[in-house]
Amino acid sequence: MPTQEAEHASLGQSAKQIAEHASALARLELRLAALEMGKKAKALALGIALALAALLLVLYALGFGLAAIAAAIPLSAWASLLIVTGGLLVIIAVLGFFAVQAFKRGAPPVPNQAIEEAKLTSEAIKAGNGRG
Repeated sequence: MPTQEAEHASLGQSAKQIAEHASALARLELRLAALEMGKKAKALALGIALALAALLLVLYALGFGLAAIAAAIPLSAWASLLIVTGGLLVIIAVLGFFAVQAFKRGAPPVPNQAIEEAKLTSEAIKAGNGRG
């Protein structure tokens, strides 16, 4: 028959193991949050870079558009300048589309998976404490 001292030692050892597991679980959840935030930050950085590229090309398109209007008087040059402007606008549209997609993937910059895991862990601990 186990003595009261053995039960107390076993209880202390169990409490120590639970604390170690909780600490390891917390570290893993923090790591998950960091990884998720890094992924979202990269997506936002990509979106910003693509938006800046699109903005730069908008400036070029505006320049070519104005050059096309200026060159519209002698009919030989304006058509080619207008075609270049149209091509730049297509590129701008494509870059803008991908920029919006990148922003959607990266926003809001919240570690949703880590938060959900923490909630589930908290609920599991509460449910376990309610039984004991």
